[in-house]
Amino acid sequence: MSLEDTTLFVRMKPRIDASLHQVLTLHQLSNLSGDQTIIKRIGHLAVYQIQPTDGSRVQIDIMTIIASIHSIFPKLDIQVVGSVNTVVYVRQPQKRLRPLYIALVWLLLFVGSGLAVMNFHEDVSMRAVHIRLYYLVTGEETLYPLWLQIPYSLGLGIGMVLFFNHFFKKRFNDEPSPLDVEMFNYQQNLDQYVVQKDKHDH
Repeated sequence: MSLEDTTLFVRMKPRIDASLHQVLTLHQLSNLSGDQTIIKRIGHLAVYQIQPTDGSRVQIDIMTIIASIHSIFPKLDIQVVGSVNTVVYVRQPQKRLRPLYIALVWLLLFVGSGLAVMNFHEDVSMRAVHIRLYYLVTGEETLYPLWLQIPYSLGLGIGMVLFFNHFFKKRFNDEPSPLDVEMFNYQQNLDQYVVQKDKHDH
């Protein structure tokens, strides 16, 4: 079979992570479908090397991929499927976080979330609701219905843990949490922004 009769299908990966000075291959940047003999020959073909000037991300488009493949098989028919860009995020050296910095951030988040919950309960008069429920159930009036407030407070914390499907690093099931979905949507929007911004800049 001649190369004129062979078609290679290329699907660019939306995003990948890479390290500084890493050489990106065709397999790392895209998914290939077609003649396995050809794929084995070009799969490890070097396409791009990450440079310090690339910063935290760089975009590889389909034209770079096609040029690399045609350098080996000039007459190969290439069909592009899906996206035509791959956004490469360059892993930066991680700075060691200081314990004092971690403690301050934790304290800020703890106090902020606590105030948010308390202000919400004040807005909806949750204390008055508990007092009313206590009176309806027991027939007694009290300003401190603790047997309602304590289980409610514990249930609030447990409910938040179950809602976000995380307890520290432990997951309760394979279902994505709302935070996972929001992070996924944010990453997709960021990738699209990088692609569009690069097009406008060029």
